[in-house]
Amino acid sequence: MNATPFEGEGGGLAGPGCGIGTAHGTFGELLQGALPGAENHFLITLPIDRRSTATFTQRPSDRALIVHPARKTKALRLARRVLHHLGAPELGTLTIETSLPEGKGLASSSADLVATARAISAALNRPLPLEVLCGFLRELEPTDGVMVPEFVAFLHRKVQLLQRLGLPPRPLRVLAVDEGGEIDTIAYNLRCPDYTAAERAVYQGLLADAVDAFGAGDLDAIGRIATRSATLNQRRNPRRHLATMLRLREDVGALGVAVTHSGPCVGLLFDSAPRHDRAFERAWEVMAGLGLKVDVYATLDPRPAPGLRRPVRYAEVRADLR
Repeated sequence: MNATPFEGEGGGLAGPGCGIGTAHGTFGELLQGALPGAENHFLITLPIDRRSTATFTQRPSDRALIVHPARKTKALRLARRVLHHLGAPELGTLTIETSLPEGKGLASSSADLVATARAISAALNRPLPLEVLCGFLRELEPTDGVMVPEFVAFLHRKVQLLQRLGLPPRPLRVLAVDEGGEIDTIAYNLRCPDYTAAERAVYQGLLADAVDAFGAGDLDAIGRIATRSATLNQRRNPRRHLATMLRLREDVGALGVAVTHSGPCVGLLFDSAPRHDRAFERAWEVMAGLGLKVDVYATLDPRPAPGLRRPVRYAEVRADLR
């Protein structure tokens, strides 16, 4: 498969006029809040190795632009925008498959959109710069930073990359439960109470702590930051099982507690090193004993697969926080 011309990873040419694009999801957010200043709502992604895959095919016989499944209307709108920008006819077939459940705070919509852009870029063999894609996404909805294959600080309402944080030295595991229901991210952002000046100062400090933690590869500090964010989020999207998870974290020695801030999921963060396997198994046993359906997610692996080149390092888009 040829490398995608999209500025990043996650796509390729499957044949003449046919491109494939992928994008990972994120287990909610490692941290989500707001910084001092106007409209500086931000998050730190918790990227997981579950993905959306888009396939785009354009043939001379095409008479319309269609998407499968038909409910993926935002992806269809983005496809029209990208094709117009690239000077191509707004025709073809877009098919999206995903392992990310919808309405759970796992960035399924963002992953669908980024995968769509990558598939079209690959099919046409035309580059689509990051800042151009972010501009298109901004027209559609608040967006998670899933276009970058690592943990990032991201201004999701402005759709701007704030800072790249990299990947921890080892993948993390998330042992998660779903408290049920689906949450519409756009509706959640509209009804979510604004952050006070005092809260913004706290989140500014947590963001600085996260930059230091990733720089040092300090998994314990990363876990503490996630736990603090989960606790702070109770005022906006309370979790019935948060107290249970906090106690269990102490009992088994998990790194921290993570939540999908605008979704119904809550989980324990674990180091993937083998010495933590028993603690992971004990936590699973306790959670299953409570009658909860348990799922497991893994964050992106910092070790490149054999034979793969490193992703293209595109320019950062920084927000003006003055």
